[in-house]
Amino acid sequence: MGQAALKASPPKAPVDQASGPWRDAWKAFRKNKTAMAGLGIILFFVLIALLAPWIAPYDFKAQQLVNRLKPPSAEHWFGTDDLGRDLFTRVIYGARISLWVGFFSVIGSIIVGTALGILAGYYGKWMDMIISRLFDILLAFPSILLAIAIVAILGPSLQNALYAIAIVNIPTYGRLVRARVLSLKSEEYITAARAIGMKNGRILFSHILPNSLTPIIVQGTLGIATAIIEAAALGFLGLGAQPPDPEWGKMLSDSRQFIQKAPWTVVFPGLSIMLTVLGFNLMGDGLRDVLDPRMKN
Repeated sequence: MGQAALKASPPKAPVDQASGPWRDAWKAFRKNKTAMAGLGIILFFVLIALLAPWIAPYDFKAQQLVNRLKPPSAEHWFGTDDLGRDLFTRVIYGARISLWVGFFSVIGSIIVGTALGILAGYYGKWMDMIISRLFDILLAFPSILLAIAIVAILGPSLQNALYAIAIVNIPTYGRLVRARVLSLKSEEYITAARAIGMKNGRILFSHILPNSLTPIIVQGTLGIATAIIEAAALGFLGLGAQPPDPEWGKMLSDSRQFIQKAPWTVVFPGLSIMLTVLGFNLMGDGLRDVLDPRMKN
């Protein structure tokens, strides 16, 4: 009897066919060709940034005035700048700076914005009023102008530019999380958690925060592209990375007077910014299509 029941039981699904929300999301993401193209571009620049000391043929600070404004050649693939520095080397090292600013400024914005958004949405009342008015004040200024003001106060440097970019983007994530929390805290499972005596801290970390990750991930991916553009804008104005750091925006600023005489000094840093931002935008759109239930058929 036992053997017959054992034979009648359905076979277990293979391990490689196991299903889950994140596994299913990855399968759907892989089917999106534009999103995979964006991921490929991002991985390409990340790999270049990590391997810069081994890939770069020259020292990014080495000046050779005798070779200034040389066009692209077998010796200098991207040509040289007005100080004779190899542009290929400086573009490679510039990927490190731009990605570093993009990733860490967004991480800072997400941490602070998520914390404030959860507090405002969950506790409401006077706390929601104060935090929401703070967000409104920050959003009242154009982001780049507010970033310029913050860097002007703190002093021009790459680190201060990172702080400024993180601060101006806090309201974006804070308001996103606040709206998500307002919709989640009225759900039945949150009411049940309160009914059984679960403390607010545990509710926030066990239920509210995990169910708020999807919009944060999507917005964070798109936010990195915005942060890279803002870092380049601050660098172009001389408020970001300082010489001799090879930041893409600063490279554009230093080369703007040679656009007609030596266009390669502008083309390659500008192309790097465009491709990196494009990669994050394509991947962010793909993540939105996969993770947002409203985008699913």
